[in-house]
Amino acid sequence: MSKQLTNTQQKILDFIIDKKAEGKVPTLAEIAERFGYRNRSTVRQHLQAIEKKGFIKRNPKISRGIDLLTEDKLFIPRPVLGEVAAGNPLTIYPDAIDTVDLPTIARMPKDSFLLKVKGDSLKDAYIFTGDVVIVNPNPEPRNGQIVVAVLDDAAVVKRFFKKRNRIELHSENPEYEPIVIEKDYSGFKIVGVVVGVYRNMETRVG
Repeated sequence: MSKQLTNTQQKILDFIIDKKAEGKVPTLAEIAERFGYRNRSTVRQHLQAIEKKGFIKRNPKISRGIDLLTEDKLFIPRPVLGEVAAGNPLTIYPDAIDTVDLPTIARMPKDSFLLKVKGDSLKDAYIFTGDVVIVNPNPEPRNGQIVVAVLDDAAVVKRFFKKRNRIELHSENPEYEPIVIEKDYSGFKIVGVVVGVYRNMETRVG
């Protein structure tokens, strides 16, 4: 990549990629509506910057005249928003702490985000320290799915099971006991469902 995208530029590029995966690239009006811009000149400025950095090529004469140059590249940078514990609960950070070059074929559902895993409690599910999980905050979790949850202001990634009067978060490592939460406990919240895992094999050891 020629230059690093800003956070806003990255979100717009992600939106364009996702819309094209659905069948067509968005118009200026659709981008403006998605990001709450009142006029299209702001969108044009962002697209000009994204184009200058080598990610797209625009044709202003066509309504949907945005060609993705990322298709000729295997990876594009995406922000990692924090760390999540596969083990004991770990603080989750509010701002991006890193970027990862995610394959362009990786599907990023609407509003989804990336977190880096720390710990070994999901090793039998083949999720290891240093892996990056794609988290979708929109769907209701189903029993057996892997979720990211906040428990007393700390974040964990576990397998989710909803019982009659409680919720259980299970590890995929026999060394860890399930975390049991009372159904109405105010210090617990589901952040999202893990819909993908990315691992850079060059940095994976052991």
